[in-house]
Amino acid sequence: MEHEVWIPAMYRDLTGGEEKTTIRGDTIGEVINNLDAKYPGIADRLTEDGRVRPHISVAINGDIVHRGLFLRLKEPSEIHFVPAVGGGA
Repeated sequence: MEHEVWIPAMYRDLTGGEEKTTIRGDTIGEVINNLDAKYPGIADRLTEDGRVRPHISVAINGDIVHRGLFLRLKEPSEIHFVPAVGGGA
């Protein structure tokens, strides 16, 4: 099944500036692996030690999900990888 994946601005150096792409996968992990096949190096920025990096949230169809790489996607979805925003005083 194909999903529309939005690429965070900080990772677009790996995508030649593309902000979204269509990627196949039945789980978040498969989507990231297939994204990495298309844009080598992106999996290293999104994951570590077999998990989504702690400062990255995954949003599916507008909802933040917390089940990580094994989350099964039941329908074609819009997926966003959302880096945490730091700052403040």
